[in-house]
Amino acid sequence: MKKKNIFGIWIFALLATFILGCEDPGGGGTNRPKFDESLLIGYWQSGTLHEYYKEDGTGYTWDTEDDVMEEEAQPYTWTLSGSTLTQNHQMEMGGVVPKSYIVTTLNATTLEYHDNYGTSYIFFKDQSR
Repeated sequence: MKKKNIFGIWIFALLATFILGCEDPGGGGTNRPKFDESLLIGYWQSGTLHEYYKEDGTGYTWDTEDDVMEEEAQPYTWTLSGSTLTQNHQMEMGGVVPKSYIVTTLNATTLEYHDNYGTSYIFFKDQSR
């Protein structure tokens, strides 16, 4: 009976160590960097894709490859918490489409992020605006 209890405690300790030692599969571990959201403010471009982040947490995006100009851009609200960038895109018919990204680089000239589906983006800040 004593061996059974010791074995049970050993298994419990092993499982607890395994669970506590695992990194969050969503990348939400404490090792993720935190970025200064003030660096995000402004115009960013990745090829034909453009994004504009305003200080008030709003912004808009457009893609000239789709024949969409800035005047026709899709509005969104945004938040940056640590390294998680969330954009809530407002659709013309009133719906909202949330998009979540993990920021890997954010400095005065470069914004790099990816989603959970393997799509990555590298934007460069348009300093002329």
